Amino acid sequence: MKKFFGVLLAATTTAAYGQQPPTHSRWDELTASDWPRALAASNHTCILPIGILEKHGPHLPIGSDLIQVREWSARATKKEYAVVFPDYFYGQINEARHVPGSFALPERVVWDLLEATCDEIARNGFDKIVIINGHGGNPELIRYFIQTRLEKARPYAVYFFEPGSDSSFRRQLAAVHKSDPAGDQHAGERETSSILYLRPDLVEMDSAKNQSGLNQHRLNIPNVYTAIWWYADFPNHYAGDGSKATKEEGQLVNEHYIGQLAEALKAIKADTKTLQLQKEYFDKVPLTPRP
Repeated sequence: MKKFFGVLLAATTTAAYGQQPPTHSRWDELTASDWPRALAASNHTCILPIGILEKHGPHLPIGSDLIQVREWSARATKKEYAVVFPDYFYGQINEARHVPGSFALPERVVWDLLEATCDEIARNGFDKIVIINGHGGNPELIRYFIQTRLEKARPYAVYFFEPGSDSSFRRQLAAVHKSDPAGDQHAGERETSSILYLRPDLVEMDSAKNQSGLNQHRLNIPNVYTAIWWYADFPNHYAGDGSKATKEEGQLVNEHYIGQLAEALKAIKADTKTLQLQKEYFDKVPLTPRP
């Protein structure tokens, strides 16, 4: 049955290729009848937007990371069509378990769920999965996860989109940014500006100064990394000064990000090398199992 479904899916997708994309890009808003057109218009490309549920200072919504990746995906796919997996907030957030609203699953569950989700996305016809991330505590997890996709052959590739910044963007940002950039991290000016632009109804600016977002410098062991570093520096789970945020800065940051994501999607949809090279690689990997 699985083989028949795959053949049928490939046939209907080929037949639909070149048609206009469906009205919706979110997986959960598509109908089953939309599926072949969605696969064709996306060239079998699906975005997996990963956020998190955690405190964002005293003034931003707990789902700020989720809101951002949701909006970036929705707006980028209006420029370059791809299917967007529904809200996914099962990342790494152990450093925030002491504050209300954090949703931190056991590490094995986080890993297995991410792997099973990618496998299931691929079973539905996608061979290109693009992870976009809204949480600063996730990149190490995501990069290692992608590296381990070379443990065994899979019929799909995983890409991790990480936006860059050119000199023009940096100049524009410096012109509107008010706080010290070195201390502007979690729920600070830049992130608060982003939510002010995307969801101003959820921002409580009057509360932004109710707690300190300054680095407390409570632990200093040179050239050493330890898990408690974030809590040591920022026990309020707030790093920066959100009170200096502006919608103007939020628009600049978001439009830059969305534009880069749309360009990346276009390149990924056109990419034929990654899957080809993965196959070439696995054709050379010895079949002898590890001891």
